Amino acid sequence: MLTISGKSFRLCDGLPRRDFLSIGSLALGGLALPQLLRAEQQAGARHSHKAVIMIYLCGGPPHQDLVDLKPDAPAEIRGEFNPISTNVPGIQIGEHLPRIAQMMDKFAIIRSLVGAEERHSSFQCATGRMFRAQPQGGWPEIGSVLSRVCGPVDPAVPATIDLSMHMDHLPFNLPGPGFIGMAHTPFKPSGEAMQDMVLQGTNIERLGDRSRLLADLDGLRGRVENRVAAERGDEFTERALGILSSSRLVEALDLSREDPKVRARYGQDDPECLPYSARGYQAHMSKFLAARRLVEAGARCVTVSFADFDWHGSNFTFGKKVFPLLDQGIAALVADLHDRGLDRDVSVVVWGEFGRTPKINANAGRDHWPKVAFALLAGGGMRTGQVIGETNRYAEEATSRPVTYQDVFATLYHNLGIDLATTTIPDLNGRPQYLAETQTPIRELV
Repeated sequence: MLTISGKSFRLCDGLPRRDFLSIGSLALGGLALPQLLRAEQQAGARHSHKAVIMIYLCGGPPHQDLVDLKPDAPAEIRGEFNPISTNVPGIQIGEHLPRIAQMMDKFAIIRSLVGAEERHSSFQCATGRMFRAQPQGGWPEIGSVLSRVCGPVDPAVPATIDLSMHMDHLPFNLPGPGFIGMAHTPFKPSGEAMQDMVLQGTNIERLGDRSRLLADLDGLRGRVENRVAAERGDEFTERALGILSSSRLVEALDLSREDPKVRARYGQDDPECLPYSARGYQAHMSKFLAARRLVEAGARCVTVSFADFDWHGSNFTFGKKVFPLLDQGIAALVADLHDRGLDRDVSVVVWGEFGRTPKINANAGRDHWPKVAFALLAGGGMRTGQVIGETNRYAEEATSRPVTYQDVFATLYHNLGIDLATTTIPDLNGRPQYLAETQTPIRELV
C-alpha cells in the first residue's frame, strides 16, 4: 500500500491524525498503479454517472425487530419492540426507526428476501451470487463490476470505494474484484487493513515534483529511460499521480468542508456502540456522509459496513443502542440525496447476509435464519413508499412475492442504465459472464 502523508486534520472517526491517501491495490500482484489504470482502460469502459451506495449490516440483522414486526405473535417471538406507523398509510416499522418512518415515502422495504446462504460473509450482499460453484478467480463484487464496465467518472476519483472498517471476521470484509482482476480493486482511503508504505518526506503538496520517485518505486522504467520518459510523460503515470495528488478526492473525504448543519444531521460517530467494537464493528455515522460526498465527487460505488448484528444474546439490549444510530444515518443519507437532487441517480441498498430466528433463545438473542431476510431500498429513480412481499404470522418464511438477491442486483444494474441482456465480462477462461443470473428488475420498483 502507498500512503502519502500531509498536514494534520481530524478524520471522520473524530480522531486527530495526519492526512493520507492509500491506494489499496498498489503493488498487489506485482502491478503498479499506472499498470492498473492501463488495464482498466483496456476494458473498454463507457462513461455515465449513476451510482450505488451499499450499506452492509454484517452478521444478519433481525428483520422482525426492524421492518417486519409481529405484534400479535407470542411474546417469545414478537420480542420487546413495538411497531410504529409511518408517513405511508398502512406501513409500520420498528419503534427504533422513527426518522425512517417519517420519510417512508422515500423508501421501499422488501420483507420477502429469500435464497440466503447461511454464511457469515459479505459475499452474497456484495456479489449477488452464491459462494459455491464460482468460476475460476471468483465472482466480483458490484463495485469492481462497475469499475470494469463503466470506468471512472473523474480520473482523479476511483470508480469503486470501500469505506468499511477492517473486521476481525475476515469473510465480513468485501470479497474484491474476483476474476475481473486487481485493476478494479476497490480503493480504501484507510491504511488499517494492511501495513502502510509511507513515502518519507513526500506529502501531497510536493508529490507533483516527485513523479520520478513514483516511477522508480513502480519499476516501470530503467534508470536512463526514466529520465527520457518522464520528460515525455505517460498517460497512465499521469493518471496515477492525478489520483494520488488531486484535491478532488481529498476534499470529498474531508468532512470539515461540509455544512455543519448537514454534518449534525448525520449524528456523532460511536466507535463503542457494541462491547466488541474494537474488532471492527463500529457505528461511524460520518461514513454515510462520506459516501454521499464520494458519489457526488464521481465514485460509482461506495460500500459501508455498519456495526454488527450477530446477536445470539442480548438482542434487545444491543438493538436499543444500534438501531437508533442506523436510523439516523440512513435517514440523513437519503434525505441528503433528495435535497441535492441525487435521488434519481444514486441507488441505496441496506441489507445483511440473512435474517434471524423468529423464536428468541434463552440468552435473549436470535439465531441464524436464512429462510427469509429483508432489504431497504431508496433512490435510483425507484418507486418507493411501498412494501414488497410478506411473511407468515411468525416472520418465518415468505408467503408472497419472494425476492432473491439476484433480483435486487438486477434492479440496481437497471437503475445504473446497464443492459443485462447484452453486457458481459470475460472470465479468466475467456468465457463471457453475465452480470447477474436474473436479468429482470423487480417490477414493483421500476
